Order: sequence, then structure tokens, then C-alpha cells
Amino acid sequence: MPRIVFDQVSKSYGAVEVLPPFDLHLDDGEFTVLVGPSGCGKSTTLRMLAGLETLSGGEIFFDDTPISKLDPKERDLAMVFQDYALYPHMNIAKNMSFALRLARVSKSEIETKVQRVAEMLNIAHLLDRKPAELSGGQRQRVAMGRALVRDAGTFLFDEPLSNLDAKLRGKMRAELAEMRDTIDKNMVYVTHDQVEAMTLGDRIVVMSDGFIQQQGTPEELFKAPVNKFVAGFIGAPTMNFVDGDLVDEKGTLWVRGDGFALPLTADAGQRLAAAKDRAVTVGLRPSSFTTDLTQGAPIELKVVVSEYLGAQSVLVTRCGGAEILVETQSASPVRSGTEQTFGVLTDEIMIFDKTSGLRL
Repeated sequence: MPRIVFDQVSKSYGAVEVLPPFDLHLDDGEFTVLVGPSGCGKSTTLRMLAGLETLSGGEIFFDDTPISKLDPKERDLAMVFQDYALYPHMNIAKNMSFALRLARVSKSEIETKVQRVAEMLNIAHLLDRKPAELSGGQRQRVAMGRALVRDAGTFLFDEPLSNLDAKLRGKMRAELAEMRDTIDKNMVYVTHDQVEAMTLGDRIVVMSDGFIQQQGTPEELFKAPVNKFVAGFIGAPTMNFVDGDLVDEKGTLWVRGDGFALPLTADAGQRLAAAKDRAVTVGLRPSSFTTDLTQGAPIELKVVVSEYLGAQSVLVTRCGGAEILVETQSASPVRSGTEQTFGVLTDEIMIFDKTSGLRL
């Protein structure tokens, strides 16, 4: 498996620059997820790696070997597309073995590889069927199987689950996570779904408007986002953002806004001392609220909508003029229209520069 290096790679279409020069290093055996909203450049990055798009500048290396001039078939890659791309006139076994037959692999080796991968993906009983006879989830397994039988050094996935319904997407996500742990290969996965990214990725690369905003483990991105975009994109339900001011009161730094006043921890106060008296954006995750007022700073919220999910409720509340999402663990539904006091876990409060969006 090669170490994949993007060295000042860029992409333009005529005068339009969609990917300014960027660097990216992907380690051996790593499951890397490129995540971001539509149009951020993640699929273009994947297609340049696959050889389906030319580079406008820079170079891609496999270890120390430049590959941007190589044809896709020379790059030791296998790719799974969003739309499955199966041959309708071939049965599943022939679909999965197509690349091997083109490479003139022996019939016995083809049968062995197809059977092994089909059993791993639980589609061995479907090998004699045509794609039209399969469900969407089964077709996606076949598309993955076709890539896996090639035994390439690197596997590329371009939003492979986006055409599936929510329940099937969750099931396939779990199967992909299990497959990731059993196959020691480089995997590069593109998605706009941050739940997929958090579930699957060893490393997540968050992109926006052609720029890499941050990369790291799921835990690093969730707990230590570098800016407001990453903080809002990673985590479900999404982070709340409200405007406030940093105020020093008798040696303790507070953040005050419309309808709330929250003290910061001593560590945060020291880190943010130079920013006192500034207007800032406050980031509060829905999970940073508690009904145990002994554990957090009090904040009074009006419950507008209560989404009861059994052991958990997601509340849409209002504080001053801002809408705030709150996650609570509750055995019974919270009534809409009521005003309730919650505790905010002060060590989870994040402060962002109001202009640049950078985390302070």
C-alpha cells in the first residue's frame, strides 16, 4: 500500500479555480474521509486521484513515485461509484469478475476471489442473478465487491450510499465499518454526510469552497474544531451559535448575550484574556446542556418544539432572539410552550471570532 501525497495540487476549469493549491498526506492503511457540502471540491479531489480528472498544477505521489501522468488502470486503484455502474446484461458473478477477466486472470483464481468477496459481503446467493433483480443495497454490495476482487492497493468510494434510503444507509454504513476493520488497504471515501464521516473515518478531511478547513480524527474535529464552519458541520444535531460579548467580572471571564450570561472556566479565561470586551460568537453543542443544575451554569430557555425519541428528546428552544437545539435524556416527553432552566457545561463552551469565524 502506498503513502499518498498531494503536493500543491490544484484544479481549474478555464479561468475558474475550483481547488486552489493544497497539500494532503494519506498514510498507509488509513481510511480517509473527504467530507463537505456540495461543490466543495471533494469529488474532484477523488477523481484526480483516480486519474479521471487532470491536474492543473502540482503532483500526486504514491510513496515517491509521481502518478499524475499514469492512466487510471496503471494506478493500482479500484473505485466504487455513486450510481453502482453495473452491466445490466451480466449476472453478478460476471459483473464482479469483469476487470479480472480483462486482465486474463485464470478462471480458477477468478472463481476463488469472487466467492471469497461475495461471502464477505453476504451476496454469495446472488451470483447468478442480474442487477435488475436486486435491491439498491444489494447492488451497492455488488459494486463494492467488484472493487474488492481486484485486490488493489487503494480503494476509492464516491458517495456510495447517497442513493439509499435512511434505514438501508445506516445498515450499509455499519457493514462498511466492519469491512474497514477486516481489509488492510488504503481507503479514500467521499461523502457530504458527516455521520458517515464520523462513523467510518480514521482521518476526516473537512472541505469548504475548495479549501481544506481541518483534518484529524473524528474526536479531534468534534472536540477541537479550528473554526465555526468545522464546528457547525461536524456533530449531529448541529452546534448552536449565538452572539455575545466577553466581559471580565472580578477576575472571571463571562460571555453575555441576549437572554444568557455564562461564566467561562479558569483555563478558558486565561486563554481568552486578551479577547475581553470583544464581540464573539458562542458555540454550544446540543449535548452540552443538562437538567442537573448542579453541574452547569443556568440558562432559561423556552421550549418551542419537542421531538420525543424515546429515551431522548431533541428540543427546539429560544433564548432571546436565537434558536437553540437541546438534547436531553428523558423518560417522558418535554412539553412544548414551557419555559425551563437547563445547565450549560461550561467546559464545553466554544468561543469564535465573530468576523473570521476562527476559534479563539
